[in-house]
Amino acid sequence: MLEEGGYADAVDLHDAAHAAELERVLASTRAPLALMQAAGLAVARLARAMTPHARRVRVLAGPGNNGGDGFEAAARLKADWPDVHIDLAWLGHPASQPGDAAASRLRAEAAGVAITELDHPPTGAADRLATWCAELAQADGDTLVIDALLGRGLNRPVSGDLARLIDALNTGAARVLSVDLPSGLNGDVGVWPDGVDAPIVRADTTLALLSPSPGLCTGMGRDVVGELWWHDLGTGSATPHAVAAQARLARGSALARLLQPRPHRQHKGSVGDLWVIGGDVAMQGAAWLAARAALECGAGRVHVDLLDAQGLGLDPGQPELMVGRCADRDELARATVIAGCGGGPAIAARLPELLSTTARLVLDADALNAIARDTNLQDRLRERSARGQASVLTPHPLEAARLLGSDVAAVQADRLAAVRALATSYRCTALLKGSGTLVCSASSGALPTINGSGNAALATPGSGDVLAGVIGAFWSQLAIRPLVEEGPGDDAATLATRAAVDLHGRVAQSMSHRGAALPASRLVSGLGDWLRRQAPPRSA
Repeated sequence: MLEEGGYADAVDLHDAAHAAELERVLASTRAPLALMQAAGLAVARLARAMTPHARRVRVLAGPGNNGGDGFEAAARLKADWPDVHIDLAWLGHPASQPGDAAASRLRAEAAGVAITELDHPPTGAADRLATWCAELAQADGDTLVIDALLGRGLNRPVSGDLARLIDALNTGAARVLSVDLPSGLNGDVGVWPDGVDAPIVRADTTLALLSPSPGLCTGMGRDVVGELWWHDLGTGSATPHAVAAQARLARGSALARLLQPRPHRQHKGSVGDLWVIGGDVAMQGAAWLAARAALECGAGRVHVDLLDAQGLGLDPGQPELMVGRCADRDELARATVIAGCGGGPAIAARLPELLSTTARLVLDADALNAIARDTNLQDRLRERSARGQASVLTPHPLEAARLLGSDVAAVQADRLAAVRALATSYRCTALLKGSGTLVCSASSGALPTINGSGNAALATPGSGDVLAGVIGAFWSQLAIRPLVEEGPGDDAATLATRAAVDLHGRVAQSMSHRGAALPASRLVSGLGDWLRRQAPPRSA
């Protein structure tokens, strides 16, 4: 299972073109049909585990190799589950079916699977399709539908007969297991260009084969995949590395590396100083949220530099936070700084000094908007990396669009490309918020990572300010107690960002499992509670 649980290494993700190359590489070293038969067996086993008391299994097979996996699964289920009714609807034509898929179709026929050819011959095709659509729409929870209609090769939104089948399936109450990805989903990026709202199967479970698609984990993916599983088809856990990946799905390894026991000799000065600069008129809450989150996540001395001169000189709910003065240049050169949370227009005047002086700089909210409007600030940001000063950008899609001179639709149409462009253009670690938050380093050879935790509970005001505080806290601690880099994109800024995004999401899931709105102030207290529960005991 990929989504939840403990901590594991990241999984390589391949787009359609690279997945096809991976399949070719692996198939060349194996007997004919070996991969398809392994896929069918994996699907059949998961089908039985999902619905051990099912009375009927209905397989929807498409015209290509994804349909071939469906035929193999149907043949296996027919042999191994004799007391369950197994039937299959095929939307394809014998003359155009790939060779392996055709062989699997013959195996299913020989096994006695009842096969309905929906569009061949043409005579009566409309009636056959209508019958299946009606039955799918009326199916109950005792029925399992295996969705093997469309695989990764889909390059446009579905329409016609495929759309009718998917709409009918989504109307009914059957449990749904999708093979590789829910049919209709853009596996490369998770959405279709221009916001096209085309039918996509809403699966209860998705079984990714060989290597998962990036689109399963971002864009529309997380709303339709259900529970996500991955099977390497017996080729070995190193298999995906045979072909270059386009992204990685993070599964907690960054956070696990930071969850180390604190030494007994540790004191507040040994985990770094952190400054939060923001909180303009009527927006002080954003700065307080970031500062509180940083304190809960282990930062040492946390200072709050409010841009509103009339702002409160104390957070009554968190008196440990220090307020009331600006950092001098020497302090900035040593500190981790979070700039922009509730910064309003006033933050722009502070950015030139921060960009030139600060050792570690997290830029959020209005700081990003100010940089997007000012080419001089953009140049100053790019120059930081040459001086050994690291930066983290934390935009949501609209802020990312401003930084890239683009629009939200273009950013969301290819989130992987957008986060790579932010990292390389501004020579920094970039975080792109949203469903399947992305993190990317500007390091050569670094892949974007898609975060696997979190839910809609985070769609509340202030949750981004909390995230900025967590990033700052983790980064501040890594500056004092660095970890050994394990490869491209494993620098302290990127590691802290990946761990922070993961923690942010895990805590939201633990506090609001179904995604009900979680106020940011409650999220802050949940962060510290979660971390204290995870801390391993130390002997005296």
